[in-house]
Amino acid sequence: MNPDFLLDTPAARHLYHDVAEQLPIIDYHCHLSPKDIALDKKFRSITELWLGGDHYKWRAMRANGVDERFITGDASDWEKFEKWAETVPYTLRNPLYHWTQLELSSAFGIDEPLNPASARRIYDACNEQLADPSMSARGLMRRYGVELVCTTDDPVDSLEWHKIIRESGFEVKVLPAWRPDKAMAVADPRQYAAYVARLGRAAGIEITDYDSLMQAMAIRMDFFASQGCLLADHGLGRFPYREYSARNYFERVLAGEELEPNEIEELQSAILLDLCSMNHEHGWAQQFHFGALRNVNTKAFEKLGPDIGCDSIADGSNAEACGRLLDELNSRGSLARTIIYNLNPADNAWVATMIGNFQMDAGMPGKMQMGSGWWFNDQLFGMQAQIDTLSMQGLLSRFVGMLTDSRSFLSYPRHEYFRRLLCRILGRDIEQGMIPICEMPRVEEMVGDICYRNAKSYFKF
Repeated sequence: MNPDFLLDTPAARHLYHDVAEQLPIIDYHCHLSPKDIALDKKFRSITELWLGGDHYKWRAMRANGVDERFITGDASDWEKFEKWAETVPYTLRNPLYHWTQLELSSAFGIDEPLNPASARRIYDACNEQLADPSMSARGLMRRYGVELVCTTDDPVDSLEWHKIIRESGFEVKVLPAWRPDKAMAVADPRQYAAYVARLGRAAGIEITDYDSLMQAMAIRMDFFASQGCLLADHGLGRFPYREYSARNYFERVLAGEELEPNEIEELQSAILLDLCSMNHEHGWAQQFHFGALRNVNTKAFEKLGPDIGCDSIADGSNAEACGRLLDELNSRGSLARTIIYNLNPADNAWVATMIGNFQMDAGMPGKMQMGSGWWFNDQLFGMQAQIDTLSMQGLLSRFVGMLTDSRSFLSYPRHEYFRRLLCRILGRDIEQGMIPICEMPRVEEMVGDICYRNAKSYFKF
């Protein structure tokens, strides 16, 4: 990639190279394995590091007609890499093309485009470098200038790997984040009862009713807080909010009874409201990721399981339910700092306007946040749409910036991608007279805030 990739004005080049480029990375939402960080994992090949678990690449390979054996199957590392190299030239205008080249360049110093002709050279060169101890999990985090990451952790997790990381003296801070989605998964009584039993064992109590469920959650939240947790994350297909009297529903689920759809939503509403109130009590920020339609391909799910690239963007109304949830929490005095991520770009406008309803009485700027372009939207068009909508309806200057949302130690160029785009947008505004040149010092401060300082302050890192 050209050093000025995406930077098409002198102002953009100045903002990126002189302000944004060298700032540390705060990755406040990712799916990295704490175990891999604790053990400072060494990678046997670029395939393991780059293609293992990357459902973005898997979807592209399937669209290119690659057999599943070369994606999630038993093909060799070289065969899988070769099939990805064959696919890359077909990804033009897909963010995967840019990510591929940025990752090869930033991690391995390889600027040659990946294609069938270059595949073997690049594969061997990457693997040779990966044999160096500095290319371990921790080494890659150092290479990218990572200051802090937050992982994604279930309430039953022991967080033992986080403790090992802390005690090892690793200079990159690795914090747990509370992700209680399974506590709301009440649609399947059998699986839910098994999970509740695990939760009870982790909390050291027997869960028999709704009150003991919340007691167990409180015990585990206290434990997470003792291990440095500062934020919660809630993954929602859609916002559940119904007027409810749902405590008895919980006991029915534990007894193996399947609830009606409206009863499921009522129970989920009760659980979510109480968990969000507890987020506020702990002083945590909370994140809502909504709008995913998961595991659409039943045949693939039964064969390969979840998170294999068979999810989609959902439609449907969420604005009213989200507003009622936030209003109820606000009325209780229990509305925590909140970030809302929408997967459907059609929801941009209402999310950007919704956060503006609850910014008062915060004691801080930017309490309510429109999250960065998430999942299917973390590409140029999606990120620019999010930035433009937030700019028109709120204060872009207070935005907490980008994250990776990734399981890969090579995903940090997503921060670079975002920073280049942000500088291009602001640089163009300056060149076109939309922002007067005399405001350049303020724009420089704004770039530094969005790329680094806002997140550090907002999450109290």
